[in-house]
Amino acid sequence: MKTVTIYTDGACSGNPGPGGWGAILSYNGRSKELSGGESQTTNNRMELTGVIAALSALKEPCIVELYSDSKYVIDALSKGWALSWRKNGWKKADKKPALNPDLWAELLRLAEIHELHCHWVKGHAENEFNNRCDELAVMERQKFG
Repeated sequence: MKTVTIYTDGACSGNPGPGGWGAILSYNGRSKELSGGESQTTNNRMELTGVIAALSALKEPCIVELYSDSKYVIDALSKGWALSWRKNGWKKADKKPALNPDLWAELLRLAEIHELHCHWVKGHAENEFNNRCDELAVMERQKFG
């Protein structure tokens, strides 16, 4: 299987409010940037949407090295929380509803196609790819005001 490196980020002005997401996919020395946004959303929805869009762009099963500054996304995937939420009818351990079940369902579906390795990176730090994803997300968010 091919190994693809993916960086993603989300941004929101207000929570909820206008939001954007950005992603960079890198394979074999080549990179592709993706981005998008919504007029009324939340930061976590944009973080999830960035990962979903990036995984959806892959044309075959891949080993994916996923980098995000979102603990919400990375922890829920790497610690198995999202799988437990799905198994428990989108309820968390405290029996409260899990947020964004529509996006989590799609992300888990895509994650089952690929071999996903999750990595948390510090946001707004020295990582050029994370910073570029943030720029893309903010540019998309700004399109909505």
